[in-house]
Amino acid sequence: MSEDLLLSNYSYQLPSELIAQSPAVPRDSSRLLVVNSRTSIFHTTFCNLPDWLLPGDLLILNNTRVIPARLYGYKKTGATVEILLLEETKANCWLALVKPGKRFKLGTEIFFGSPTEAEISLKAKVIAKDEATGGRILQFDVPSQEYFWELLKSIGEVPLPPYITSHDSQPEQYQTVFADKMGAVAAPTAGLHFTEQLLHRLQQKGIQQAYITLHVGVGTFRPVETENITEHSMHQEWIEITPETVAKIVKTKAQGGRVIAVGTTAVRTLEGAAKASEGKSLQPFRGKTDLFIYPGYQWQIVDGLITNFHLPGSSLLMLVSAFTGRKRLLNLYHNAIAERYRFYSFGDAMLILPEAKSVINH
Repeated sequence: MSEDLLLSNYSYQLPSELIAQSPAVPRDSSRLLVVNSRTSIFHTTFCNLPDWLLPGDLLILNNTRVIPARLYGYKKTGATVEILLLEETKANCWLALVKPGKRFKLGTEIFFGSPTEAEISLKAKVIAKDEATGGRILQFDVPSQEYFWELLKSIGEVPLPPYITSHDSQPEQYQTVFADKMGAVAAPTAGLHFTEQLLHRLQQKGIQQAYITLHVGVGTFRPVETENITEHSMHQEWIEITPETVAKIVKTKAQGGRVIAVGTTAVRTLEGAAKASEGKSLQPFRGKTDLFIYPGYQWQIVDGLITNFHLPGSSLLMLVSAFTGRKRLLNLYHNAIAERYRFYSFGDAMLILPEAKSVINH
């Protein structure tokens, strides 16, 4: 079996102090490692991104918005529980991860608000167990979805990844400046580096932008647990690519431009839509994808990638390896560690292109 298909070969050692606890301020002052897939790398700042892209290139951005998915509630006994909403399965029913799991038997009622308050603000009932995630399906007792969303804003919290232990970050810092479509439980973190000013500068240079939606869920972060990574099953995530975005991609390709995905979620959406098109030209798509990308994957749409630095052994690391090669990527990570780049959600970024060209001399 190829070494690229073994989980144990996607490991690296990261000093804990390089796990970013807060975002760069301003956002585009984060560092950027520009990668020529053959040999060259350059160290720069994210605000210099326009220097590395060409007029006619198209950036694909994920416009999902992180919901206040973490809820704290209690049972009739007064026992406290914690819930992380993952995705809405049907109207007012949500798949959720729950703590402690043994307290969430079928029929259990969960109340939200304060046990000392006379009026309960929200109530849910466990109606099923999800074997794939170990979570539960909760049915919320609300008169409408609009009412549910309003309550969620007041009683829920935007969840941060467990490796972010600092309490200095504000919830809005974990949203992209173009976040629009409610539904994610984690941010598409490559997009966190963009400011409104940077997006405007890119447009002025003739670098277009288009949007897709992938509601980031458990599929993105579920650990790969099989040594043979081809045996790993991705949890499905909801994606949408609109006719407008498809038209921009088709035009870009026809004119010789490059499609640059901002983040692994944009990659999965574009390539997932291509897979759903079943060998035909790219079509608009609205539905779910379980696409798992690892070395050996044959690219259909994406030409380049902007991405953060990912956890060892993660499916995200394997996806990026499909661009650069596994050994090359691990060498890049070792270089980034030596240069004291910041890692994970609030960390620095990489720009990976087949030919990393610049309009200025370096």
